[in-house]
Amino acid sequence: MDARDFITTGLSAERTLVVPAERTVGHFVPGMPMVYATPMMILEMEMASGDAIRDRLQPGWVTVGTEVDIRHLAAALVGSTVRTTARVIEVGRRVIRFEVEAFEGARKIGEGRHARGLINVAKFEERLGAR
Repeated sequence: MDARDFITTGLSAERTLVVPAERTVGHFVPGMPMVYATPMMILEMEMASGDAIRDRLQPGWVTVGTEVDIRHLAAALVGSTVRTTARVIEVGRRVIRFEVEAFEGARKIGEGRHARGLINVAKFEERLGAR
């Protein structure tokens, strides 16, 4: 399957999250501040990217994260509302690239690029089972 046949540049999605204590660096690392953790921001960016193209995928096909190049620009406190966006900027045969951003209100708190690889779930699981 060739992603270029059904995914186009410009497809986008947005997610909103009220930062819970469980998504802070202080939750994972005792003694650290209770601010939105970078890996949790990246998770939302990846999920927004998947959301942007999910409806275009054929049954039995999904995308998985393959690359992240993210800058975490500013802290967000517990209870802050964070909006994460993803927009398709490049489509290859099996790789889709996204521009991703995160905002607390109008303030940008994260930005970067993300790539997702197109896989057939059954074939992927078959390969894993052969190990």
